[in-house]
Amino acid sequence: MNQYETEALKERFLTGGYEVVPEEETADVYVINTCTVTNLADRKSRQFIRRAVKRNPDALVCACGCYVQTSPEEAASIPGVDLVIGTNEKQELFSKVEELLAMREEARGDAYESDPEAPGGRAVSMVLPYSELTEYRSDGIITAMEGRSRAFIKIQEGCDRFCSYCLIPFARGRVRSRDEEEVIAEVRSLLERGFRELVLTGINTALYGGGEGLPGLLDRIDRLPGDFRIRLSSLEPTVVSPEQVSRVLDHERLCHHLHLSIQSGSDAVLRAMNRGYTRSEYLEIVDLIRKRDPNFGITTDIICGFPGETEKDVEDTLDLIREAAFARVHVFPYSRRDGTKAAAMPDQLPQKVKEERARRTSLIADEAAKAFAESLRGVSQTVLPERLSANGEYYEGYSDNYLMTYIPAGGFDHDPTGEFVDVRLGGPFMDGVAGIC
Repeated sequence: MNQYETEALKERFLTGGYEVVPEEETADVYVINTCTVTNLADRKSRQFIRRAVKRNPDALVCACGCYVQTSPEEAASIPGVDLVIGTNEKQELFSKVEELLAMREEARGDAYESDPEAPGGRAVSMVLPYSELTEYRSDGIITAMEGRSRAFIKIQEGCDRFCSYCLIPFARGRVRSRDEEEVIAEVRSLLERGFRELVLTGINTALYGGGEGLPGLLDRIDRLPGDFRIRLSSLEPTVVSPEQVSRVLDHERLCHHLHLSIQSGSDAVLRAMNRGYTRSEYLEIVDLIRKRDPNFGITTDIICGFPGETEKDVEDTLDLIREAAFARVHVFPYSRRDGTKAAAMPDQLPQKVKEERARRTSLIADEAAKAFAESLRGVSQTVLPERLSANGEYYEGYSDNYLMTYIPAGGFDHDPTGEFVDVRLGGPFMDGVAGIC
């Protein structure tokens, strides 16, 4: 989501006559699109803001996004920040920057009039309460991404689920969906520019409500002409039934990979997290997918050290990792977020315990990823090369089922970046998540 929205902001500045420069160069305007998914994300967001101020104290420094939305006063009080904008006002960032620069020019360096209600006294603040984030506001149609092969397409915004550990509903507001016709227009635009993989993304993509929902949107994209494939960035088991999964998987262009976030393999912890499903219900979906394709790549997230988590709960999670045979697991120590129900729960675990459990979980996750990769030895896959490796020996890209793959460069008489390549996996598998063809 943030990558997509950052690209939209970038294109707005480019069309407005600005030049986007590398981070290490001095700029006249800095835009920091912040994240708040963990305490670490908050801290990194603040560090980037302070780094921009330090690099050019005379620059206009703007902070926007999720950290700003959930902590507007804190963001606005950082010395040197000129503008803070919440998640639903990003579309106004460019025009506000233009306005502030004009005021600076008019004042010839004198202090311009700031928002009188801004907590920092200097920064202009444009942040609505999360309860007012109820209308989908278009970022416009983007035409590019950093890479040449894969493009993200935002289709949905917000979440109403309020998992007990999560700040995202407070940062993104209520569930709302992008107009289906605008999505299709953006898909056509990106295909015309040569992108071969389209990644549909949102806070909870399964809740897309435009037209006939996510299956209906996939129907329309699937029928478009061209040589391309579709990938879904994430689906929540909370809102995905076996029937919905079956309909989604029927689309010919859809990659055989889904990110299904589980968070814990313990029913007791899942209840405390307010996840809305059980371990067995999750595994039912996994079993359905694997019956359709034994080589289907399933990735997930797991939080370790949730309040009250016992050793039995940890073992349940480790057993689920083995049973589900995940292709990759993103493991996080539980991050206590003020304002969430979990933050007020008893039996908060020490940081060392959370980190130790995350380490143990990562080891089992790595074993599962390696086993999944090894199971693909000799299997043919379609890979989309995205770049040449640093040593120039391999082209790197993801397979249809999301295995990072290295294809010997010597086998090509041209640059295959952005072209689909059919390969047979083999050679030494590296780190359990990458295969040599």
